[in-house]
Amino acid sequence: MRTNVQASTAAPDLVVRPARGDTTAVALVLPGGRADSFDPADVRQLAAVRMVPIARALARRGAAHGLAVWTVRYRYRGWNGEQMSPVADTRWALEEVRRRHGDVPVVLVGHSMGGRTAMRAADDPSVRAAVGLAPWLPDGEPVDAVRGRVVLIAHGNADTVTSPRAARRFARRAAPVAERVGFVTVCGDMHAMVFRWRTWHRLTVQFVLGELGIAPVARRVQTAFDRGADGIAV
Repeated sequence: MRTNVQASTAAPDLVVRPARGDTTAVALVLPGGRADSFDPADVRQLAAVRMVPIARALARRGAAHGLAVWTVRYRYRGWNGEQMSPVADTRWALEEVRRRHGDVPVVLVGHSMGGRTAMRAADDPSVRAAVGLAPWLPDGEPVDAVRGRVVLIAHGNADTVTSPRAARRFARRAAPVAERVGFVTVCGDMHAMVFRWRTWHRLTVQFVLGELGIAPVARRVQTAFDRGADGIAV
């Protein structure tokens, strides 16, 4: 009964860092969470806090070029099996993008559970590309939603929370259907992306701005795409 009550009353929310002037594109930031939890999500939780500096970095580099950065606050902390709670919240956010700004391109930026969410929601017509940072991509995760999309996956090789090997297997399955797939191994870092945070932030900003045409595609990102699921190590 408790789950049903929560499902009927909770609502997702957004933290918006607006563009300067007209919004011409949106980076939709998707925090991590837990496999199973109907506890309310909160911006003070560590999974949400970790994405704040990435959202700030994107806004700092992109706001003057029309990029708005939106962070989704999910209803619940968990993925929750077949309910895929954060996917519904992300689709709501994408509808909000269209309602507020029309048909502007969107890049999804997801960490951990948010990375899985990004790969599931990439089939939305507004989505141009998606990046998964240390994504939770278990074996058997479907790839149909990334058909025709640009996908970048970055994973620390010391991650013991989500599997770098499973993420690479996802990349290999996605390669035949996606427009482009790249894989980056961040050497010596773990799931929280704190030891080499500059690398994670720089890679994310370079990818998003490059895919939106705000900046040239960075050489490192292009090399990752050239090598596909085999990827590069940094």
